[in-house]
Amino acid sequence: MAQIDVVAPPAPVAAVGAVGAVRPSDAATTLATAIIPARGGSQGLPGKNVARVGGVPLIARAVHAALAATRIARVVVTTDDEAIAAAARSAGAEVIARPAELAGGAASSESALMHALEELSEAARPGSDRHHEQGAITVFIQATSPFIDPADLDAAIESVASGEHDVMLAASPSHVFLWRDDAEGVGAVGVNHDASHRPRRQDRQPEYLETGAFYVFRTDGFRATGHRFFGQVGIQPVHPDHAIEIDGIADLDRARALASHVDRGIAASRRGSAVEWRRPLIEVDALITDFDGVHTDDTVMVDQLGRETVRVSRSDGHGIARLRAAGIPVLIISAEENPVVGRRAEKLGVECAQGVSDKGAVLRAWAEDRGIRFDRIAYLGNDRGDLPALELVGWPIAVPDAAPEALAAARHVLAQPGGHGAVRELADLILEARDSHVARAALDPARPHDSE
Repeated sequence: MAQIDVVAPPAPVAAVGAVGAVRPSDAATTLATAIIPARGGSQGLPGKNVARVGGVPLIARAVHAALAATRIARVVVTTDDEAIAAAARSAGAEVIARPAELAGGAASSESALMHALEELSEAARPGSDRHHEQGAITVFIQATSPFIDPADLDAAIESVASGEHDVMLAASPSHVFLWRDDAEGVGAVGVNHDASHRPRRQDRQPEYLETGAFYVFRTDGFRATGHRFFGQVGIQPVHPDHAIEIDGIADLDRARALASHVDRGIAASRRGSAVEWRRPLIEVDALITDFDGVHTDDTVMVDQLGRETVRVSRSDGHGIARLRAAGIPVLIISAEENPVVGRRAEKLGVECAQGVSDKGAVLRAWAEDRGIRFDRIAYLGNDRGDLPALELVGWPIAVPDAAPEALAAARHVLAQPGGHGAVRELADLILEARDSHVARAALDPARPHDSE
């Protein structure tokens, strides 16, 4: 029988190294492979795995979380659905075609994981073989859990890599009193407590609710048992806000309502750690922005003749110049018809659409004309009029003094306000992500992009 205990998260990991058999000296550098099974045939909520939370498809959120973990070297999505595959590739994952017989409602997650491991073994580099799996670690992630903190993934991997546990599961602490109807019809009975004794919350040891978000285990142990639970099982505690699992439309609505709050909380918790979540990898192919409140501080100066002027930041101009030099197109969409918007766009050398009542429609037409995926676009806004555009793109972003509705729709909130370098801050993040992508490719040019 598996033994279960709870572990405290270790200190952030500062260094990583090559995958190999785990020895005590290797535990701090062992990397894992993340596998995300995501089938397309959900009956309860059709299209569930590509439903958007915080402007991002669920499958992409899972991939992003895995890629942000320092202890994960490879992220693989196994799916039978092309829309899921496209979103996964766009997010940076490799894709394995999941056979139809393993994609039905009765198919187990274990069967999909086993198939993915077999595919990865067959596609391994020349000279490799399965005996190298002796120290390999697999991370099983479920895309239906939208709020996964990379720090929790790293902590769970560390526990398995060190040999402390064979398996780690994500679970949220709970102090609830559980009841059930007695089978013999004598009424309700307490499950995890004596009904005659009601200790205070602070006097009770927590129990743990399995969230389903992720499981970390030794690959060889999983192959041998065919199940995710074996040997010494440990619990990786996760925040209760991260415990949402999306099964129906009510779960999806709740996740969307909480996304801005939870995502900012995860970002704040990563400040100063080995991976700076506050500076996300915004890997996009285009930037679209509002004008007032983004390029400006949302104020207008009027002289005695009634002429309007606005204040902009020169650093924003430098950031846009760098984007253009990198081949990243920029578009300004504004509801204003003031000529100052067009003049500023002309000076920056970017496209501009003015007097726009539906920014989402303009964004959609512009992107389709250029063949740019919506999930590969960042949109920077500050007010309710930006919502149709923010809801379309993969990276909805807001300035810190934006309207509450825009903040709620944002996947990331900048530190600099409009007119004070917000566009420059975002441009730097986009270019850092592009440089990071190039660096990763240069480090491992032989790494395959897809298994299909």
